[in-house]
Amino acid sequence: QVQLVESGGGLVQTGGSLRLSCAASRRTFSVYSTGWFRQAPGKEREFVARISWTSGSTYYADSVKGRFTISRDNAKNTVYLQMNSLTPEDTAIYYCATTSHRSAVSPTNYSYWGQGTQVTVSS
Repeated sequence: QVQLVESGGGLVQTGGSLRLSCAASRRTFSVYSTGWFRQAPGKEREFVARISWTSGSTYYADSVKGRFTISRDNAKNTVYLQMNSLTPEDTAIYYCATTSHRSAVSPTNYSYWGQGTQVTVSS
């Protein structure tokens, strides 16, 4: 079983930055990518970004493109999400998750999830 633990959330002002971390207990060959999702109160969970463990290729939601950067450290089994130019609309619980799908953006295609870390952006 893959266990994921998110960290790095907190409270920042509009325009500020945060760096989230997602540490995995282990990674199997079937895990192709790790993604970040977020969920605000009363809203559905939405895709933020993903990264391939093998190629390092990345994909971002339009809402965060140019502001967020996803990266990974294979040796540490850790994925990061650098978030810049934050706005109140970015306020949500952020989750990392793993998928065996090659081009997954739907949360239904992700098998393992962390417990989430709260990101709050004040105006």
